[in-house]
Amino acid sequence: MSPFKTAQIHLVSSHREVYEPCDDSFALVDALLADRVNLLNHHPTLCLEVGCGSGYVITSLALMLGKEASGTHYIATDINPHATRVTQETLEAHGVHAELISTDIAYGLEKRLASSVDVLIVNPPYVPTPEDEVGLEGIASAWAGGENGRSVIDRMLPVADALLSDKGWLYMVFLEANNPSQICLQMREKGYASRIVVQRLTEEESLHVIKFWKNADLQVHGKDSSHKTGTISTS
Repeated sequence: MSPFKTAQIHLVSSHREVYEPCDDSFALVDALLADRVNLLNHHPTLCLEVGCGSGYVITSLALMLGKEASGTHYIATDINPHATRVTQETLEAHGVHAELISTDIAYGLEKRLASSVDVLIVNPPYVPTPEDEVGLEGIASAWAGGENGRSVIDRMLPVADALLSDKGWLYMVFLEANNPSQICLQMREKGYASRIVVQRLTEEESLHVIKFWKNADLQVHGKDSSHKTGTISTS
């Protein structure tokens, strides 16, 4: 097992059609690292990354959990077949393993993974673009998010709800332009609490990494209480 707690950039493989680690990737890994003790205490059996790109994030998660989570199974998906190959190379360079699947979000895995994912990590295509750019082949699929950057995000959230276990946690990256407060409100109505783990202002964008988890009280009272606030909990 590698001595590193996160993937090393010089060991991350690359391809001209695969999104390289950038500010959003680093923010997501920093969020996982900040929550590492909680993740270890969570004892996840199954971790899934949707949209693995270069493999930087799923590799970092496997490294930071390490031998203390030796029974954990890792799966990573990407619609871009070049990305799954690059991710395999990144994983191998760090001495860790994940099952890799080329698919759109988690298409074809719904039955197998239903209500069984304990940790779900997503850095979605969130950049506002024309709708006809969404889902294009190659690297454009990594960032083109359609109107308000929400096209893929809005498809992803119901899938996350179906895949997460009762104790499942979702870590997801958003831009301020995606209206994360509204997203948290929508998830609250489905019974999910949320908090910002990392908030970062870069030269080009305002990033939020938000953690969602099921809350029994909200599942019972969520529709009554969710309209009282449109803010994101930071507790």
